[in-house]
Amino acid sequence: MEDTVQEVELQIKAKDGNGDSGSNNPIQIPKTKTYKWWLRVAVYIFFLLAGQATATLLGELYYDKGGNSKWMATFVQSAGFPILIPALLFILRSTSPATSSPPPISTLLLLYLFFGLLLTGDNLMYSYGLLYLPVSTYSLLCATQLAFNAVFSFLFNSQKFTSLIINSLFILTISASLIAVNSDSDNSSKIPKGKYIIRFLCTLGASAAYSLYLSFLQLSFEKVLKSENFRVVLEMQIYPSFVAACGSLVGLFASGEWDGLKEMNDYEKGSVSYIMTLLWTAIAWQICSVGILGLIFEVSSLFSNVISTLALPVVPVLAVIFFGDKMDGVKAIALLLAIWGSVSYVYQHYLDDQKLKMKARLHVSANNGFDNV
Repeated sequence: MEDTVQEVELQIKAKDGNGDSGSNNPIQIPKTKTYKWWLRVAVYIFFLLAGQATATLLGELYYDKGGNSKWMATFVQSAGFPILIPALLFILRSTSPATSSPPPISTLLLLYLFFGLLLTGDNLMYSYGLLYLPVSTYSLLCATQLAFNAVFSFLFNSQKFTSLIINSLFILTISASLIAVNSDSDNSSKIPKGKYIIRFLCTLGASAAYSLYLSFLQLSFEKVLKSENFRVVLEMQIYPSFVAACGSLVGLFASGEWDGLKEMNDYEKGSVSYIMTLLWTAIAWQICSVGILGLIFEVSSLFSNVISTLALPVVPVLAVIFFGDKMDGVKAIALLLAIWGSVSYVYQHYLDDQKLKMKARLHVSANNGFDNV
């Protein structure tokens, strides 16, 4: 996993006055990023953008055309993990065994169980939010996920705040507040106020829970798993998703919603469309998850959330095209603020890269100075 600032040791030979080599002095310089790294990041960004937008729109389609099972909507968010198993098997066959000893099986099982149950609760809250919130409102509320992740990254991942990050947090908070006070101006006016508030809070809670999940995942990689192998990252997606899918099935049966799955026969577009909507929703969420975890692996959880937030403004535009959602002036301002807050994070990442390049040039100059002695 490659964080915002990643360094490697180079040995520079310090020559004495007679031209003989002296002791090796380790100098820390930033690791340069190759085009392959940028290509991988670009692919993960595409997976995240495409998967998140598609899954959100399909989730809205499920509710809009007659689906009403919150536990089924929760189940499909993690049930698509089998499509990742072939990739895991390929990696297991093509990679050499790990040189370091893995954590105990009991530790891994506890991690999978913890992350799986956290995902179950998080997916359920997202399902509640999407049930009664318009896609545009839902997506813009999810922008608060970035602010939550910044706080958790500071607490658990030693993230440092800069003026740009603080600016982003402030702007995103205003954006979400505008959506809350403007609830009566969109489709939510047809929803009882009490239910709207509950769904509003569930979406905020889901954003906080998922941000906590990402920060704990990065912490687990650094402190417990201590591995930079993408196989481990893939396993941390598959096994917790299996636990989350099982937890969702338990909730589906315990809530009695399983008996209500005759909704498939009453689905407006037919039973085949019902099944295909759920199937492609599950696949889209897994594609999105690969993008998220890939960016955590290559950069950091915070950068992954930045791209996730950048994806949110795409969804309301698509919702206007496909679902006829209304975009009034206040919501448009909130959308612009969300973009502004996200761009602040991206610009901070750009400044960090410029500092790394400057540091590399200084170390190269120092290295040349030693060689000329």
